[in-house]
Amino acid sequence: MRYEKALLVGAMTIALGLSMTLPATGAETAAPAAAAPAALRVMPLGDSITWGVGSPSGNSYRGYLWNQLAAEGHTLDFVGSGRNGPMSDPDNEGHSGWRIDQIASIADTTMARFRPNVITLEIGTNDLNGLYQVPTAPDRLSALIDQLTNDAPDATVLVGTLIISTSGNEEPLRPAFNAKLPGIVQAKQAAGKHVRLVDMSALTTADLSDALHPNDSGFSKMADAFNAGIQAADSAGWIKSPVAVGGPVRSGIPGKCLDVNGGNSANGTAAQLWSCNSTAAQSWSTSTDGTLRALGKCLDIYGAGTANGSKVEIWDCNGGANQQWQPYNGGYRNPVSGRCLDDPAGSAVDGTQLVIWDCNGGTNQRWSAPGA
Repeated sequence: MRYEKALLVGAMTIALGLSMTLPATGAETAAPAAAAPAALRVMPLGDSITWGVGSPSGNSYRGYLWNQLAAEGHTLDFVGSGRNGPMSDPDNEGHSGWRIDQIASIADTTMARFRPNVITLEIGTNDLNGLYQVPTAPDRLSALIDQLTNDAPDATVLVGTLIISTSGNEEPLRPAFNAKLPGIVQAKQAAGKHVRLVDMSALTTADLSDALHPNDSGFSKMADAFNAGIQAADSAGWIKSPVAVGGPVRSGIPGKCLDVNGGNSANGTAAQLWSCNSTAAQSWSTSTDGTLRALGKCLDIYGAGTANGSKVEIWDCNGGANQQWQPYNGGYRNPVSGRCLDDPAGSAVDGTQLVIWDCNGGTNQRWSAPGA
């Protein structure tokens, strides 16, 4: 299912603050208007703290953050596969009890589906509290951040430090985990990624509803911290308008679409023909680098093949010539091979793996732009 919405919060009024001067010519000049607050497609991402356990309403920090951003004039859309709390836009990607590796397992699909331009990430509490591979937790978080920024290179990732707890398992381990985060974030910034650390140390044990979760006072402080991170990123020019979310690529064969077999994001999964069904496996987007993307992966020709019949699959985006696709004659052509994305023999059978073939303008080589 495609999730597209544009929520306009109030009327944005930019105070021009005209500063008048009288130069030698006698003309009046005005100072430039302040830049409008960035349009935001925010994904709250993490565990039960993101979902809202401990919040009487279930709004978590998300409700407070929404109100702050709205008051500051941002056009807002919170996104995610879950909805919790009575706030006007309760969409989020919080999963109670989840660890870093479990968030990583859905990241490719989630990023491709929603394409946020801001991610508020709070994860790691359950790794420490459950004593799950604690020594590698910072490294796994670092890998998750890389995954998110690779899947959504236009996004700003705000990495929250773990909040204080009274858990006998988690609290003794938390300071060492948090101490690793500045170095991780600095390394991402040095690599040119828009990643920022958000310090949650303002929370105290008085801000907890139980051993691990904030009460509304704590959630309010978390919102303050994430909001400060968003404003700093916006001031730095990091936050760009949200990119278009993908849509189906329709075949010239009626009722059929370009599909990833089983919605599986693993490298080597076949790109196939399937009845159009509006699932994430059929949500494609084009990129300025000439790729077609779904589930966080690129449409790829197996083994960099160039011969007729070379099979088409998905693979990690790597800049290879076998991942380049140009609009051509109502379909897509790989410029290196000179051959077109093809449905073999014009099959209408679900599950037919796609190939490349000499461009011939046939119905079985016609493919729409994503969402068209």
